[in-house]
Amino acid sequence: MTGSSYDPFKYHFERLEDVAEKISEVLQCPITIEDVNHRLLAYSTHDDRTDQARISTIIGRRVPEKVINSLWKDGTIPKLLKTDEPIRVKTIDEVGLGNRIAISIWKNDEVLGFIWALEIERHLQESDLLLLKKAAQAVKNKMLNLQVRKNKKIERNQEFFWKLLTGHISTEDEITDGLYELNLQLPSPFSVVIFKFPQELNEEAEKKLTYLLQTTQQVNILLFTIDFDELIILLSGKSDTALTDIKQFTTSTLSQLHERYSYKDVTASIGGIFTDSTFIEKSYKEALAVLSLKKRFPSETSDLNSFSELGFYQYLDILFEQRKQTGYIHYPLYKLKEYDKQHGTDLVRTLEVFLDHDSNVHEASKALNIHINTLNYRLKRISEIAELNLKNMNQKITIYLNLKLDRMSL
Repeated sequence: MTGSSYDPFKYHFERLEDVAEKISEVLQCPITIEDVNHRLLAYSTHDDRTDQARISTIIGRRVPEKVINSLWKDGTIPKLLKTDEPIRVKTIDEVGLGNRIAISIWKNDEVLGFIWALEIERHLQESDLLLLKKAAQAVKNKMLNLQVRKNKKIERNQEFFWKLLTGHISTEDEITDGLYELNLQLPSPFSVVIFKFPQELNEEAEKKLTYLLQTTQQVNILLFTIDFDELIILLSGKSDTALTDIKQFTTSTLSQLHERYSYKDVTASIGGIFTDSTFIEKSYKEALAVLSLKKRFPSETSDLNSFSELGFYQYLDILFEQRKQTGYIHYPLYKLKEYDKQHGTDLVRTLEVFLDHDSNVHEASKALNIHINTLNYRLKRISEIAELNLKNMNQKITIYLNLKLDRMSL
């Protein structure tokens, strides 16, 4: 009996696993049920008929990231996020994915999760797809309770995270107790990462960002929150090269934000990497400092996202405040600025571009759009006017620092 009135899923099921078994029995194919972030919630057992993607999902309790990326690229996931109709998914051999039917589980206008039915030995017919839609309703009823508990947990996590970031919880004992209450364990070493967007993040954007964080398998995500136009994350790497792991994660995330959701001009910053839980606030402040410096020196720091890689830029704020208090004036830079003012020249900028390019006359002349001979003449005049030896490393570093400190006051 497969008429439109037939509903084998209308009975009460104790567990989501029972629903998965029933769907598998009715449709005669392996079934997996996932939440919206592709974490495995339930699956039918006693199925020899399967593929590598399903095996990996069951073992890891989540869909492998390479499978998720493939399903985004072939358009499957974008479709699932727009319709409650079953979607036929074709084989993707590179990630071990066989033919299957997928359907989204909806509550009002929100997707709660997905059901996947593998077509290993049996091609599902139109009548089967109608039954799959009814199965989605049965799964929804079981998932609603999970959703309520999940939302309460997110609220508790975010409240605790803000206390960590602002130093309201700062001792090791307080942090350990708070993590224990939330059933969390601080990975080591850890860092705070910030993604800054050009506009305030709305509810729809929050869902997309949560999805990205919940599906990544490049790093361990412990806590995250959204503050106006910033996504703030406490995370750790998965290998001995924590900084490399985190940098690859930020690069990948920026790429996915652009490719999947058309988010442009997003800036990533990575705070210090620490092992002591009392340094969470410090890592957050360092990530904020990276954002501030990237805004002030966009060209010089375009390839720098990590506080540990900022070099002397880490200390500019401290030096700037010290210079303000003492009224210090760097004599060579003062002379160059006065000369430019009186003669309408641009020697200060010439010197800064030259030093920005590590004293490489070929690169600097290209950046300034002038001939190398013209640049060499200007550098000679700079040395004469500023009484500066550009072959002396100490003098070069000192004036370079003062050029950047001078920009701080603009």
